[in-house]
Amino acid sequence: MKPKVATIWLGGCSGCHMSFLDLDERLIDLADKIDLVYSPIADVKEFPRDVDVTLVEGAIASFEHEELARLIRRNSRFVVSFGDCAVTGNVTAMRNSLDLDDVLHRSYVELADTTPRVPRDYPTIAELMKQARPLHEYITVDAFIHGCPPTADQIWSAVTELLAGKKPELTHVFLRYG
Repeated sequence: MKPKVATIWLGGCSGCHMSFLDLDERLIDLADKIDLVYSPIADVKEFPRDVDVTLVEGAIASFEHEELARLIRRNSRFVVSFGDCAVTGNVTAMRNSLDLDDVLHRSYVELADTTPRVPRDYPTIAELMKQARPLHEYITVDAFIHGCPPTADQIWSAVTELLAGKKPELTHVFLRYG
């Protein structure tokens, strides 16, 4: 039976998932070794049980993110903070020094093309927390992949170690932004 792998995108830009796709031909090798059970690149609606490895991209920026993070932890053997937003808050947390109501008003009222309304007026948009925070402040994280975004080589190294049943030794940190 193949290991079950999931990837999640919380408060971030999707750059980590783009780097994941940069694995290029290694994706074919990976597809032979895993069962991708949940991801923004797959159309699965509910996070499954008994996931072996979950890569979590993005900071916790909404109450919905916090709830999903707790579900991920309950249902995953290994949880990996995937990229600097998940590891430190990074770009997502840049709003933390600003007043949330001011940010929402500027973004959704002052700069609106049509129908200026703050998102919390809509029941389908998650309510933002006052601050965006790194994943490990809400749940136990087993490994951290640094980078903004991490390189494909870093991702490959971490995932292959985890699939071998080892905690990855990410001693060489690649610092990359943009």
